[in-house]
Amino acid sequence: MQFLWRSTSHFNLANLVTMANITCGLLATYFITQNQFLIAVILAWMGGAFDIIDGKIARKFGLSNEFGVQLDSFADFLSFVLVPTFFIFQSVYTDLTGLPLIITSIASIYYVISGLRRLIQFNINTDAGEVAKHFIGVPTPLGAILLWLVWLGSGFIGWVGVLTLMIFIGALLNSKVKIPHL
Repeated sequence: MQFLWRSTSHFNLANLVTMANITCGLLATYFITQNQFLIAVILAWMGGAFDIIDGKIARKFGLSNEFGVQLDSFADFLSFVLVPTFFIFQSVYTDLTGLPLIITSIASIYYVISGLRRLIQFNINTDAGEVAKHFIGVPTPLGAILLWLVWLGSGFIGWVGVLTLMIFIGALLNSKVKIPHL
């Protein structure tokens, strides 16, 4: 079990927790396809908890490595970009047809590409184990939280409001806004 505590191990404790985040994201995706939105939300938030825990473990026990940085970004892409986008598409946009469906599809693709670009840029600018005092642009976990809040208000703002806010949050992911690192 020494592999759990070696920074060079792909299966160290921090990376295993990241893999739990990936598992939650994959299961959330499945439950979205089954229109089991409550289970999907619970799994998505569990993935978020694993995302917080994996970083704390990596820093506390010196387990950060390049593999873990890349694995964490993949987990973030799945849990904080794909899952909330797919969730909104399936729960808010599902009955749309024609031009509204095309527009919301383009906006969803825009959000996904914005999130992916943000994660790639973060990896290019970050060294393993390094923690900046602030993020430049809204981090994808915060973007996901904002999308969940938009979903909660979707009954009041309708699909056009959701669409508008999704585009706005997507733009914030790659903005110059400084967000303090917690």
